[in-house]
Amino acid sequence: MIDESEFRRVMGHFATGVAVVTSCRDDGTAAGLTVSAVSSVSLRPMLVLACVDRASQTHALIQQAGYYAVSFLAEGRGETIARRFGTGGPAEEKFRGTPWHAESTGAPVLDDALAWVDCRVHAALPGGDHTIFIGEVLSAGAREGTPLLYYRGGYGRFSH
Repeated sequence: MIDESEFRRVMGHFATGVAVVTSCRDDGTAAGLTVSAVSSVSLRPMLVLACVDRASQTHALIQQAGYYAVSFLAEGRGETIARRFGTGGPAEEKFRGTPWHAESTGAPVLDDALAWVDCRVHAALPGGDHTIFIGEVLSAGAREGTPLLYYRGGYGRFSH
């Protein structure tokens, strides 16, 4: 049987993009966390999944609100944002100095994002210590730039 540290080491060899998943209650309370487990699921209907740690503040907010946004990070300031949202600190600290705007659902979309999707929860599936939130995409956008990548415990950039 493989142990957790070996599993992490092996999975770290899969380069992924870096994203921040956010949600917001009607009273304006927002939460967000850095994730790398995001994927498109379907074109008809347009579905995106995000795996969210059940112990996070963001998980509880997504369950309550029924929606979330995913902001895909770009190189440059993206690493600072990823590190900030990757901590377990208070939500106010994570959003301080990080401009964002609300889209269709009201979930925060980070202004510095390379691309984003705004989703209504379509399904929530158990996934060990995470929930796999599958969201129906209500709106989306993208700009030109270079994505922030995560590989073997560090951040990097795509070169071609």
